[in-house]
Amino acid sequence: MSVQRVLKSAAVFFGFKPLRQGVWPDLADLGAVALLVHVARADGRFSPAERHRLEAATHAHFCESAREATHLVRRAEALDDEGGDVSALLDMIGRDEDARRRVLVLAFSVASADGAMQEIEENLVWRVGSLLGFDDAAINAIRETQTPSP
Repeated sequence: MSVQRVLKSAAVFFGFKPLRQGVWPDLADLGAVALLVHVARADGRFSPAERHRLEAATHAHFCESAREATHLVRRAEALDDEGGDVSALLDMIGRDEDARRRVLVLAFSVASADGAMQEIEENLVWRVGSLLGFDDAAINAIRETQTPSP
């Protein structure tokens, strides 16, 4: 049985429905959004600003509507609640470099959504960038484009 099929079965069991008629979230998208949820929660709170930025980014990059984005974020929260294993989420995202770069950009954006990136958030996003295969110079360049100047 495929991982996708297991996730669909679990989603149905827990009351989740397809995002649209017959359309289930892509495994890579679910992993990416769950990773972003994990980043947003890294400092122990999930601020309204972080939630808003996360849902807006999810709508812009992964879903056709704001409603679908809200549902995908809820699924991602449930996935993060179950384990929070960053390496498993990275495996879900896959090896596509553009997708990995997009996730890192969004991670810095979500982490700084409440106006300040806490040290724990920055360390987590930096580690995620390394695990995604980016060197320090590339991570720093992405960080500078996504975070407010002090």
